[in-house]
Amino acid sequence: MSKSILVTGGTKGIGRAIIERFAAEGFDIFTCARNEADLASLKTFLEEKHSGIKVLAIQADLSKKADVTRFVNEVKTIGIPDVLVNNTGVFIPGTIHDESEGNFELMMETNLYSAYYLTRGFAQEMIARKSGHIFSIGSVAGLTAYPNGGSYAVSKWAMLGMTKCLREELKPHQIKVTSILAGATYTSSWEGVDLPIERFMKSEDVAESVWAAYNLSPQSVVEEIVIRPQLGDI
Repeated sequence: MSKSILVTGGTKGIGRAIIERFAAEGFDIFTCARNEADLASLKTFLEEKHSGIKVLAIQADLSKKADVTRFVNEVKTIGIPDVLVNNTGVFIPGTIHDESEGNFELMMETNLYSAYYLTRGFAQEMIARKSGHIFSIGSVAGLTAYPNGGSYAVSKWAMLGMTKCLREELKPHQIKVTSILAGATYTSSWEGVDLPIERFMKSEDVAESVWAAYNLSPQSVVEEIVIRPQLGDI
């Protein structure tokens, strides 16, 4: 029986790199994003490149609880994923004391609440099955405070805390939980920045780290992976 992976925000950047890495190993794919055209393009690409895998690509805005619930229910009509990657995120720079009204709510709903509700959507089935691996795509902004991080940093500190709690709760049930704390990775969020691409990490490197962590024996788990550009944070 084929293994499957669910990656939120799977059409670009780190999410897409993870999907392509696991699809190359024969995993069926569940993913979502806000742009329906991007999802259709990804689905076509994967099915043409990797014959035999199944791809479910659903339009959803995971900052909205109703969309998270709908996405979970659609995935469940097919099955429970073996790997769950909470990758959806949004970054709006600013400072806590004077950022635009609503930034805090948007980033918490997108970066944290979506992962909370999605994980709860599959946790009981994973517990009953006694297997699964949950990855949270966090950030070094969840380890180190920095100027202009604002509510994004708050959401990533909270994500790390939630992931640590999940690790303790789920380890008796043979479910692995891993935090990926990534530094500046060249994705669409950084387009237009006056820095050479070589200064950033590659999305494929993050994906390779996820793949490596997944492939440990049942006796071991990587709890946290911190990945930074070779020359340090940007």
